[in-house]
Amino acid sequence: MPDLTTTITESVTINGANRGSTNTQTITGIIDTFERVVYCPALQTTTIATFADNVYTSAGAIKAAGVKYIRITNLSDTYDMELGVVGAATLYQVHIPAGYSHILCRTDDYMLAEADTSPSFGTMADIASIQAKPTAGSNVTVEIFVATIDA
Repeated sequence: MPDLTTTITESVTINGANRGSTNTQTITGIIDTFERVVYCPALQTTTIATFADNVYTSAGAIKAAGVKYIRITNLSDTYDMELGVVGAATLYQVHIPAGYSHILCRTDDYMLAEADTSPSFGTMADIASIQAKPTAGSNVTVEIFVATIDA
């Protein structure tokens, strides 16, 4: 089975010295990928991926236990977006500027949302869906890439 290799590189030179680094991760045993470019209309929330116990649970579902890598990229060169990472009972949101990405390493037992400023580091919940919404009155295009193993 194929391997997925991801590389993140930061490169900045300050006073003649490189202050960035490169980190590479290899995930073995990839059996499936999900890649989609989604047009997200202005002022609307668009579900860009759903996760479940099995792929046959619902149309387009990705098996949560097998997910090992997710990248969501705002392909707009002008407009920002918000991303909702939704669990069974809670969610968290992040702002993604034009051209930037948000990376997750799995969906099974991955997130915990709280309404205070003191992390409990409690029991993590599964991610049920990922949703995107443009922040301005303009459309954005979002790319999502998911890689899964047999789990």
